[in-house]
Amino acid sequence: MQVADAAVGGTRTTQSAQRVLVAADKFKGSLTAVEVAERVTAGLRRVVPDLVVEALPVADGGDGTVAAAVAAGFERREVRVAGPLGDEVTAAYALHGDTAVVEMAEASGLQRLPDGVLAPLTASTYGSGELLRAALDAGARTIVFGVGGSATTDGGAGMLSALGARFLKADGEPVAPGGGGLAELATADLSGLDPRLGPVEFVLASDVDNPLTGPKGAPAVYGPQKGASPQDVERLDAALGHFAEVLEGVPGIGSKAAEYAAAPGAGAAGGIGYGALLLGAVFRPGIDVMLDVLGFAPALERADLVITGEGSLDEQTLHGKAPAGVAAAARAAGKEVVAVCGRLALPPEVLGRAGIRRAYALTDLEPDVARCIADAGPILERTAERIARDFLS
Repeated sequence: MQVADAAVGGTRTTQSAQRVLVAADKFKGSLTAVEVAERVTAGLRRVVPDLVVEALPVADGGDGTVAAAVAAGFERREVRVAGPLGDEVTAAYALHGDTAVVEMAEASGLQRLPDGVLAPLTASTYGSGELLRAALDAGARTIVFGVGGSATTDGGAGMLSALGARFLKADGEPVAPGGGGLAELATADLSGLDPRLGPVEFVLASDVDNPLTGPKGAPAVYGPQKGASPQDVERLDAALGHFAEVLEGVPGIGSKAAEYAAAPGAGAAGGIGYGALLLGAVFRPGIDVMLDVLGFAPALERADLVITGEGSLDEQTLHGKAPAGVAAAARAAGKEVVAVCGRLALPPEVLGRAGIRRAYALTDLEPDVARCIADAGPILERTAERIARDFLS
């Protein structure tokens, strides 16, 4: 059984909770965060029909961030931008008042590549810059820039180009798109950057804190999942290092170029974090930012029980993923937390230290992983029924 109970002795909670907050991330490849909340709610109410359930889908800055913002009341805005290979795609950002939530994966994510096509050396973040520009056009004064799930490893050069920067070869021609082209970079000019960026509160929201280059940098750690061979990784690491060196000669940047390259978050999403830092962004863990933006604190105050989760509860969950952030905030508020997941790979004592009282895996009810993924919705409803019987009846 993969039901993990972190309480001493595994004793069951008997006090009835009157209000439940469902604050879970997506089950990647199966259910969106919104669908997870809907399925959990349906299952809970089969056991407790009059239960008050508040749904607050969450995200940690990666793919699904805009959808979470829209579910929380932001307006979805669509715009045509360049995809990672230059073809036009329809991407979305979220707007509420003068606050915009921009998700780089909407423009430059792996899902924007044609099926079976990976382009580790040439994929560009230009479209992400166009998304930021669209947010500025809409009057955004605060921009939460969620990064993750990228197809790119260009250090944010494409994004900066879309916002007015120029990156030129020795012959005065622009460098080729993508991280590979940065090896030929001779001069960089940031004087044409959109002046509207200056007064904007710009937040870099990410669940990773890697530097730009080196053994823990963007090419080494994340390049292979974007199709980079060992030789490509070496080439990209050298190109991004060269990019930072050239930027050291740019007025107003100077030594900050190397400082930013080594800073936490610079290596996020193929180094787009580095480009964001150059624009004046402040790095914050993605889930912390999103909980603030989504209005989690008042929803938490109203709740008696919190249900969080994601597709796989494992060691990565503990390092900045949404369930860990939700559980930490709930524990600080004295609220009990249970989790749902497709797969559970954390023992009860680790869950307890993370603030999760008990975790329920879909594989408890359907051990066949492929079937579990295909039928995740109905199985999640049955799992929620178990939670209701254990905690609400």
